[in-house]
Amino acid sequence: MSSDMPSESLSNLPPGPLALLSRVRQRLSQRDIALQLQVAPKTISRWESGKTDCPRYVQYALLEMLRTGSRPNSSEVQFTFIDLFAGIGGMRMGFERAGGQCVFTSEWNPWAQKTYIENFGNDHPLIGDIVPYEEDEIPDHDVLLAGFPCQPFSIAGVSKKNALGRPHGFECATQGTLFFDVARIIAAKRPKAFLLENVKNLVSHDGGNTFRVIKETLEKELKYHIQTRVIDGQSFVPQHRERLLIVGFREETGFSFDSFLKPESGPRLSSILHPEDGTEKAEPPFTVGELARVHSKYVLTDKLWAYLQAYADKHKKAGNGFGFGLVTPDSVSRTLSARYYKDGSEILVSRGKKKSPRRLTPRECARLMGYPDTFRIPVSDTQAYKQFGNSVIVPVIAEVARMMLPHIRALQLHDETGALEIPMFA
Repeated sequence: MSSDMPSESLSNLPPGPLALLSRVRQRLSQRDIALQLQVAPKTISRWESGKTDCPRYVQYALLEMLRTGSRPNSSEVQFTFIDLFAGIGGMRMGFERAGGQCVFTSEWNPWAQKTYIENFGNDHPLIGDIVPYEEDEIPDHDVLLAGFPCQPFSIAGVSKKNALGRPHGFECATQGTLFFDVARIIAAKRPKAFLLENVKNLVSHDGGNTFRVIKETLEKELKYHIQTRVIDGQSFVPQHRERLLIVGFREETGFSFDSFLKPESGPRLSSILHPEDGTEKAEPPFTVGELARVHSKYVLTDKLWAYLQAYADKHKKAGNGFGFGLVTPDSVSRTLSARYYKDGSEILVSRGKKKSPRRLTPRECARLMGYPDTFRIPVSDTQAYKQFGNSVIVPVIAEVARMMLPHIRALQLHDETGALEIPMFA
């Protein structure tokens, strides 16, 4: 098919996304359109056949294909984003896969900074603590990413300030917490969208008050349209890990987590464990020798193994659930935590009944979080365990980025033309 597609007049466009899709399909293949919309080609087919409705939010992306007269190029920058509380860059990696370009990074931990720079370079400044940083100094961006730490805070006193006539709102309710810094940046820069990530328990913290303040801040104070979902990463990696995701858009675009695509059955630990049979190249200090065996330093001492078994037995008799998590290649693990470096008890790899189990190596932890083997680990084991235990699951974030992309592009086009209204999702 020719890519010399003439630009279309905005005034002569047919109504509705399905009619637009029909006109684009005269010039582009289902595959080309699917690439631009970040959906599967079979999804385009289902829209055309009427098996599923063509969603209204895609009409602006389709319109852009008509206007630009060119096929989509997946290597081109689709949008810009900033990476706050960046850790080692898991959220960045997921959004880069959707065509995003990072223009600003903040991470206070020097060891996480080292890993981040080692893997992403320093094409823009990486600042430390975001708290004293002026929001006006942050570059403009399309999307704000933040896996912000949830420091406990209370909204006690807000009603009292109301009665006294004192200023309140998100600055009052969240001052002193790191969420406040996210809110003040959103207020100043007005990005088209944001993705916030936190632990599942944020929803129930302080009897639900914490999450209520966050929602009211985002929706009522900042005027964003948000969707939330707790997602378990075990569809993508062999780990039970539930995290709360909050997606917000400056205008209503019809975004919904209902389009979240995940494999029908997730992988097992065999997919991330070192095979130890020579089929994998040795990676010292994690694996050594011709067979790339796991280094002996990751095997628990007999004393520690005996202690963990006795500890688990004690709590089992008391009716408690405390204990170690022994796994095999067919297992899905517990959640990897930042304290894994202490004894590794939540995920211990069995080596048979007569042998002490072992910890995961840092490389296996990286795989458990969805990082590719090209991801470099330039820090000590202790720091690496902390970093991966605090990380997001990369393929989960990549899937959310895929879902968000057409909505981000719709708002980009809306801002460029100034004459279009974002329709409500039908």
